[in-house]
Amino acid sequence: MTATTAIPAHRRRKRTPMTWLRGGGLWNLLFLLPMLIVFGVFSWGPIVESVVMSVQKTNFVTTSFVGIDNFVAVFNDPQLATAVTNTAWFALLALIFGYPLPLIVAVLMSEVRRRRGLFSALAYLPVVVPPVVAALLWKRFFDASPHGVFNTIIGWVGIPPQPWIQSASSAMPSIVLEATWAAAGGTIIIYLAALTSVAPELYDAAEVDGAGIWQKIWHVTLPQLRGVLLVTFILQIIGTAQVFLEPFLITGGGPVNSTLTILQLIYRYAFTNSIGGDYGKATALSIMLALVLAAFSFVYFRVTRAWSEN
Repeated sequence: MTATTAIPAHRRRKRTPMTWLRGGGLWNLLFLLPMLIVFGVFSWGPIVESVVMSVQKTNFVTTSFVGIDNFVAVFNDPQLATAVTNTAWFALLALIFGYPLPLIVAVLMSEVRRRRGLFSALAYLPVVVPPVVAALLWKRFFDASPHGVFNTIIGWVGIPPQPWIQSASSAMPSIVLEATWAAAGGTIIIYLAALTSVAPELYDAAEVDGAGIWQKIWHVTLPQLRGVLLVTFILQIIGTAQVFLEPFLITGGGPVNSTLTILQLIYRYAFTNSIGGDYGKATALSIMLALVLAAFSFVYFRVTRAWSEN
């Protein structure tokens, strides 16, 4: 029996450019070069251009350097506080109603023994509908007249007609309802796939200990899905912070700016505030939003790292 000895550090072969070339590094770089060029041009190129544009006053016809004036102008805009508040309100409502709903539906569907494929297809069907079509369709559903679709339905149980998107107090919850319906299907499929990785023995052991359905979900399902739950949570935060399509098509930011979001404000800077638009202010606000989301994501993953790994 022979014992192997470690090679002393001073005798180890140093990695030099020549050894990298002999090891096939040049060929690897050549194979990666097309992808790196495409990634750089179409991903980092627009980011760099946006940073440059944020310190310019430009409408793509005339351009002048203004430094941080765009950021100062955005901070001083009274509509910024309204857009931030509305976006935070949308995110909160979406988390309260839209975040647990897909998990509940997925758990219930996982208990179905027959026609699970049919239920999965029905749950995913709203995702297949084009977002513009879905938003415009729900806009018709939110008709405030007594003959509107939703008002007709609630009228069957004696509830009077509601203003829905015509009221500043109910416009945002109405948009959250549509956004939850449109986006829940994809998350449901993710949770269904994650539930297949949960060992059935864990449920059997919990049942032997006398656990009911809610105890199984709380002590078995949720701990086993915590990695997926953490990822979907941060993705929902990022997605809700960038909500644009639904309020733009359904309410146009109204009534009285009650559904004005940050991305809608960016749109107004770029396309509606002046002749040719002020793309400098639009990109400045875009960069501010990106930095806030990046900082939030960094802190979030640092705080939840230990909990997700244990």
